[in-house]
Amino acid sequence: MNPNGSTHERAYVWRELDRVEPQKRTPAERAGDFDEIYSLLDEATVREQASRCLQCPEANCRQGCPLSNRIPEWLGLAAEGKFLEAAEVSQSTSNMPEICSRVCPQEKLCEGSCILVGHAEPICIGAIEKFINEYSFAHGGDLVVVAPPNGFRVAVVGSGPGSLACADELAKLGYAVTVFEVQSQPGGLLLNGIPGFKLEKDVVERRINILRRRGVQFVMNTAVGVQMPFGDLRKNFDAVFLGLGAQKAKALDIPGAELRGVEAALPFLIQRNSPMALDLPWIEVEGKRVAVLGGGDTAMDCLRSALRGGAAEAICLYRRDLANMPGSRKEYYNAIEEGARFQFLTNPIALESDGKGAVAGVRCSRMELGEPDASGRRKPRIIPGSEFTVPADLLLVAYGFDPVPLPKDEGFAGLAINDWGAIKVDANQMTSLPGVYSGGDSVRGASLVVHAVRDGRKAARGIHVQLGGATRDGKL
Repeated sequence: MNPNGSTHERAYVWRELDRVEPQKRTPAERAGDFDEIYSLLDEATVREQASRCLQCPEANCRQGCPLSNRIPEWLGLAAEGKFLEAAEVSQSTSNMPEICSRVCPQEKLCEGSCILVGHAEPICIGAIEKFINEYSFAHGGDLVVVAPPNGFRVAVVGSGPGSLACADELAKLGYAVTVFEVQSQPGGLLLNGIPGFKLEKDVVERRINILRRRGVQFVMNTAVGVQMPFGDLRKNFDAVFLGLGAQKAKALDIPGAELRGVEAALPFLIQRNSPMALDLPWIEVEGKRVAVLGGGDTAMDCLRSALRGGAAEAICLYRRDLANMPGSRKEYYNAIEEGARFQFLTNPIALESDGKGAVAGVRCSRMELGEPDASGRRKPRIIPGSEFTVPADLLLVAYGFDPVPLPKDEGFAGLAINDWGAIKVDANQMTSLPGVYSGGDSVRGASLVVHAVRDGRKAARGIHVQLGGATRDGKL
C-alpha cells in the first residue's frame, strides 16, 4: 500500500500500517536520571504514521482536543513531508504545542477520540505533534516577529501555562505585557512540578525565551498582594490576568497523619525537579519503602521520582481500579516498567507508628466498586473485615490540589470565589472585578496544561475585546 498514492488508496493506509510508538530508553538507562525517556520519530516514520489519518471532514480528534487543534490539517502536511508548514498550523491554535505534546494524556483526548479506535490503533498524534514542532525549532521555525505596540499594558500574575498562553497571545497583538512571578524563575509547575523525564527544563526555558523575544517582560521574586499591592497593579495596567494556580495540597484526614514521614507530593517533586530552593527539610527516599496515596499524574510522578532517588520500593495505594484511575495510562505503564507497584481497590484508613513518632505502615481496607457517582465513575465502598497493613517508611500524599488562597490584600476585595476557593469567571474568563481575568487551575482547580492554555487564550481574546481591539488612537 502506497501512503502517497491515490485518495482511494490513502483512505485504507491504516489497514496496512500499524501504529508506531517513539522509542524509549530502557528502564535501566532511565533509572538514575531525570532525562526525557522518549526519542523523536524519524522523518520517514512520521510521514507514514501521518498518512494513516482518514482526514475526517468532522474530525473527532479535533473535537477531543480542548484547544480544537487543526489536527487533520497538520497530519496531512506531515504525510507530505511539509513539516514546517505542519508546525505552523499546529502553532496557530496552541501557544506551546511542543509542551502539550509531551504532557497531554492524548489517550483520553485527541487519540482517544480518533475514529480508528475500535478498528485499529489510533493515529500517534502526540508523537507527530512533538516531531513537527521540534523539526520547526531545528530549522528556523522559532523566528519571532514583534508586533507594533498598540499602547495598552496588561499585567499577568503567575507564569504557569495559562499565564504564558495569555501573555503570548496579547504580545502578538501588540500589548505591553509584564508577568509577575513569586519565584526566581518563570514557568510555574511546568518548570517546578513536572519531572524532567516527562518535560525537560530546557524545553520550558526555550518557550519562555520566545515570549521574551516577543517583548514580554518578566518580574521575578514578586508576590502580588505582598510586595506588589493588587490595587496598584490595577491602576498601572489596563487589564490583569490572574494565574495563581492550585498548589494547596488536599489534606490527609486519617488517624496518624501527623506522624513523621508523611509528606505532601508537591514539595517532594519540587525538590527533585526544580532549580528553585525550598525552605523545607530534604525529603529523603533512598533505601526507604515509599507509599504514594492517589491515582493521578502527580502520584505517577512521585513513584517514578522516588525510584530514581533510590527508594527500596515504591507502591501506589488507590481506592478505585485501574479503569477508574485518573492518571495517564502512558505514565502508569512507564511507572510499572521502572519498578513501581500498584495496589488497587485499596483505601488507607489509618497510619501506624514505629513507636517513636514516625510512620511504619498504612492500615488499609479492601474496596469494591458500587454504582457510578455524579462524575460517572463507580463509587468505591469498603469491604467489611478486609483490613490489612502495607509497610511504609515514607508516605507521599498525592490527593490533588485546591486553588491557592488569595493574598490578604484589600485590593482583592470583591473578587468572587466559589465554595472551594476557585475564582469565578464569566464566559470570557473575566472575574467579578472589571478588567481582571483569570484561568487555569485558579479557576478550575488542578487540571491539565492544555485546559490552562485554552483559558489563557480565551482570556486574551476577552481582554482584547474589552479594550476595543484597537490602539489608543483608534487604529486597528
